[in-house]
Amino acid sequence: MTIEQLCPITQRHRRGRQRHAPPERSKWSAAGVTTRVTARAPILTGALLGMTSLEAAIHQRLQELLHFTPGSLRSIRAVLRLRNAKNIMQRVGGKPATLSTARPVTSRLRGFTPSSPLVWWFVAVFTAPPPAPRLLLHAFLRVLALTKTKRQQQKKSRENTKACASSRVRRRCPQSTGRSSVRRRTGPLLARALRRDRGRCGPLPSVAGLLPSVECLCLSLPRQELRARSDACRKGYLDNITAIGPRTVGSPENEVLAVNYLLEQIRAIERESTDAHKISVDIQRPTGSFSIDFLGGFTSYYANITNVVVKLEPRNGAQHAVLSNCHFDSVPNTPGASDDAVSCAVMLEILNTLSKSSEPLQHAVIFLFNGAEENILQASHGFITQHEWAKSIRAFINLEAAGVGGKELVFQTGPENPWLVQAYVVAAKHPFASVVAQEIFQSGIIPADTDFRIYRDFGNVPGIDLAFIENGYIYHTEYDTSDRILTDSIQRAGDNILAVLKYLATSDKLAKSFEYRHGNVVFFDVLGLFVLAYPARVGTIMNYITAAIAFLYLSKKVLQPRTRAIHNLKKFFTAFSLTLISWVCTLVTVLIVAVFISVIGRSLSWYTHFYVSVFLYGTAAAAKLILVHTLAKKFFYKNMNEQYLGDIFFDASLMIWSIALAVITQIGLCSAFICTLWVAFPLLAKLMIHKEFSQKGASMKFVMMYMLGMFVPYLYMMYLSWTVFEMFTPIMGRSGSEILPDVVLAGFIVVITMILSSYFINFIYLVKSTKTTLITLTTVFVVTLILVCSGIFFPYSSDAANPKPKRVFLQHTSRRFHDLDGNMVKSDSGIWINGFDYNGISHITPHVPEINDTIRTPCEEQAPFCGLPWILPVHFMFRKNWYLPAPEVFPRSPIHFKVLSKELMPGNSMRLSFEVSGPSHMSLYVRPHEGSALSTWSFGDGMPVASLGGDYFVFYSHGLQATPWHFWVELTAPEKHSDGIVSLAIAAHYFFGEDQKSPQLYALLERFPNWTFSSGWSCTYDLFVF
Repeated sequence: MTIEQLCPITQRHRRGRQRHAPPERSKWSAAGVTTRVTARAPILTGALLGMTSLEAAIHQRLQELLHFTPGSLRSIRAVLRLRNAKNIMQRVGGKPATLSTARPVTSRLRGFTPSSPLVWWFVAVFTAPPPAPRLLLHAFLRVLALTKTKRQQQKKSRENTKACASSRVRRRCPQSTGRSSVRRRTGPLLARALRRDRGRCGPLPSVAGLLPSVECLCLSLPRQELRARSDACRKGYLDNITAIGPRTVGSPENEVLAVNYLLEQIRAIERESTDAHKISVDIQRPTGSFSIDFLGGFTSYYANITNVVVKLEPRNGAQHAVLSNCHFDSVPNTPGASDDAVSCAVMLEILNTLSKSSEPLQHAVIFLFNGAEENILQASHGFITQHEWAKSIRAFINLEAAGVGGKELVFQTGPENPWLVQAYVVAAKHPFASVVAQEIFQSGIIPADTDFRIYRDFGNVPGIDLAFIENGYIYHTEYDTSDRILTDSIQRAGDNILAVLKYLATSDKLAKSFEYRHGNVVFFDVLGLFVLAYPARVGTIMNYITAAIAFLYLSKKVLQPRTRAIHNLKKFFTAFSLTLISWVCTLVTVLIVAVFISVIGRSLSWYTHFYVSVFLYGTAAAAKLILVHTLAKKFFYKNMNEQYLGDIFFDASLMIWSIALAVITQIGLCSAFICTLWVAFPLLAKLMIHKEFSQKGASMKFVMMYMLGMFVPYLYMMYLSWTVFEMFTPIMGRSGSEILPDVVLAGFIVVITMILSSYFINFIYLVKSTKTTLITLTTVFVVTLILVCSGIFFPYSSDAANPKPKRVFLQHTSRRFHDLDGNMVKSDSGIWINGFDYNGISHITPHVPEINDTIRTPCEEQAPFCGLPWILPVHFMFRKNWYLPAPEVFPRSPIHFKVLSKELMPGNSMRLSFEVSGPSHMSLYVRPHEGSALSTWSFGDGMPVASLGGDYFVFYSHGLQATPWHFWVELTAPEKHSDGIVSLAIAAHYFFGEDQKSPQLYALLERFPNWTFSSGWSCTYDLFVF
């Protein structure tokens, strides 16, 4: 069968049904089927067109067919056992027969007429390897649906023939002189489906001996799955990018291989785009510098880094544009699948989808594949401040990652511009957003930043920041591979981002975005189902009204009757104080336990086993809270009415939440909506059940209605808490050696416990006894504490399916210290080791005994940053590190540092000019001596930005073929400066190539246990005094 026979076969089938009587019935048998398949040829599905009478029978088994192994005997038998299989075959003009393995596939169809479409369908489905069966089934349903909905429009044979001939698949659906009803009904449908989704399939396998190879038959798939080309291409893009390897800025992998691959895919997309769009591609290699207050503050300088920029716009051009940003570079020694190759893969497929649309966009869409984000946002700065297209950008979407897969969370928006959030709310198909995450991230608690900051601060452009947050344990490690990112995550992100981009590119507000820049917005998703968003000013009014109603309710209840107002006030504030005291006691007790765990060296015992944190700190918090109120009930409220106590402690909790609502709203935090939930719903529930409680006390009806009233705030708080836990727990494994992760997590668990228990404290006074609860909680806590102290819960995991490694960085370093005359006064070399969590190297010492606390790194007080080659100014996070003596490093491409000039400037200032050439990553450290001051320099806007501790840090990187780095610094100095006016150090970092790892470093890395992620490189450090 050839592709040109597609329509005639369908016609012969229809005519055959009218001429031939149903064949004689006989039994089915399937002793076995042997098939041979080719790897690349596609499957022909055209003979299925017009089989509307089979829809019910085929649809009955669709779900089962999706799970069968194509070509397997069991799969074929399952289909042949259909109760009405014989009837189906008779209806289409076929004859039942026995399938035999004694002859080739083409001769096995004994008794079947070649014009029986079902024969071709079943054989194609069951003999083709994946994903052909699923695609064929979807195609069949698609054609059936089109046949139904378009039946009346397909009656004119001339129009059908014209549609088939004028389509882009003319050679696949040739004209025919026949006037068959089937041809009239199916011809334009296939043409229309192919024309709509042309190019959305890859090569599909064919049945050898049945169908000859044809080029490709594109299938139109259901929108909710997009299982054909979208999934395959996105995953293919991702696999191909990560297959390049680590893509460090300046490396051939990043600057050549990744760029060439992106350009190849973009050109392929451009060739297949429709005439409605124009695609422009530009390779930008900017040079510049800027200062940023991230990590305590430092200055960044970049030279000849790479951006791949693509603009999709209408044929007649567009004045305004929306930007979509990802980065294809990665941190050293990691494949960077989630951060951020998957986002680039999604953007490529979005570009492909939009370019094939026949509907022109109103505005342009700019796709920025930036090649230097991991170098602290350098490429985005080069684009937004220097590229000519940047002036047309009115909004942006930034795609990032803080984990590997899962949902992509909207954790930053704006600034202001609430219309952007509304665009996401309206367009996103799978919304997941939280203003709480935005305020946590922007507070600086999380040691991370994204390109969002650059576009906001340097481009003055509003935008949306999204990031994958699941499984942050392997973020920035060697385990961040493409196979760990589920296709569903990629599909979900693609659906959301494509919808939002299309919405913005066709929005009238984009062109006048500056007119909608008014106020912030409160937004949060409800269990991932939909997003609620409203202006912050509306939220402020709602918050104050809710708080006012609560205060009015409390004042009326406490102050009436007036004769007992003083007594009521006294009892109310006693309950209020007891509630606060119980919270403080709980917090102090649990933090003491956390400190004890940290001191004995059992920190992060919950890192791999999260339930340990709940059993250890959660039970301790709950037990302490119940104990305090049980003692108060027993000794302080000994003879008081339990119903009255339950009522007054509810009011005390309501008072606390009302005060918190007013204060947080006054501060201006949008997260105050949480307090609104905890005031409005409990108050409403209280008013509804007040009569029941006053008459019958804590009856079952009261308890059920009370729980129902608390359902919304409790459900949302549990949902939000889990999201925060999912983000913060992995971060504790890379938060540095100075932060006690157990204290942070214990504090968070206590806060969650206090929130969730705030409206259940009153039940402690309503129940007869809490003894059983206290004993249970205490037992769980004690048992867990003993197990943790015994070390049974090892913090890290090397599980191949779900690794949770310990992060260790090793730098084979050679240091040289020079005096004012340029003479080297000191030198050493060794492997400098930094553990990224509080445990340091305590768990590594048993495996590598020479790495122990006897080799703690001393601080060179006279040198900036303790004379250590920091790649970034994170010295305040890693005060505990180790220095293992090792042979000197001799890079094949050593650094060259030269003083160009020393000029005396007006105002008793000295300008020092330098030239440096070296590897792609270097760090410059500057410390003015006592009495001197760094007044200006050649970086950024000329105003030096000091890091924590008072020293100055400059991070430098370059791409390929960069010229030597020239810079100058200007200092004011006293007339007498015998010991010099400034100490200046330069560190060179070799992240790739033949200089990356020395033999000694290789040997040491091999000895590290498999539950570690040890990233190593070589570097040199030179200190000069001027």
